[in-house]
Amino acid sequence: MVGSRRAAWRIVSSIKQKEESRKNDDHVAIVKKYRANIETELSKVCGWIVVLLDSQFIPSTASSESKVSYQKMKGDYHKYLAEFKVGTRGL
Repeated sequence: MVGSRRAAWRIVSSIKQKEESRKNDDHVAIVKKYRANIETELSKVCGWIVVLLDSQFIPSTASSESKVSYQKMKGDYHKYLAEFKVGTRGL
């Protein structure tokens, strides 16, 4: 779910740059709107997973190895959010 949206975001961002270089403002506006939709979906999914990790998985595990694994996973999802939020809204 997250991987396909991250790939879509990268592709759409590349298309946006190409359209900007061509000075095609109509296409840039459409691409920006679509990219915003992808960012919203990605924010919701990553946020939901981080909340689930914090509320269910991390507190309920007894194993130190599992806690470390879940914390790493949480860090990965924060990294995914930072990939597109840097320079726009921040974290």
